[in-house]
Amino acid sequence: MAGATPLRVLIGKVGLDGHDRGVKLIARALRDAGIEVIYTGLHQTPEQIVASAIQEDVRAIGLSIHSAAHKTLFPRVLELLKAQGAEDIVVFGGGIIPDEDIPILHAQGVRRIFTPGTPMQEIVDFVKGLGQ
Repeated sequence: MAGATPLRVLIGKVGLDGHDRGVKLIARALRDAGIEVIYTGLHQTPEQIVASAIQEDVRAIGLSIHSAAHKTLFPRVLELLKAQGAEDIVVFGGGIIPDEDIPILHAQGVRRIFTPGTPMQEIVDFVKGLGQ
């Protein structure tokens, strides 16, 4: 449809984690699928992620975490979104996250967690589904 706003997502690396190969592959796959991707780069704070997401008017935030800080950083992002009145921004994530922690993150408000080995198309389909 002409003039439609493209689906926009912010992809970020929070904390001190320096592993960015996977997140860059996901950002590229989303972009190639027609989704507008804002990639914030390495070593972002939850505050920086939320501020960027609001400024860029994104539909979702995708966080990549390999540092075992997911039980601290995901809830902090959700808390900041709530404080800013931006709870409509969907938070999803991926990385090295133990299976037993995934239900905890879901209960806190993280919409979806993708672990290593998830087919790229599954991630793309999930994100595209947010625009419907």
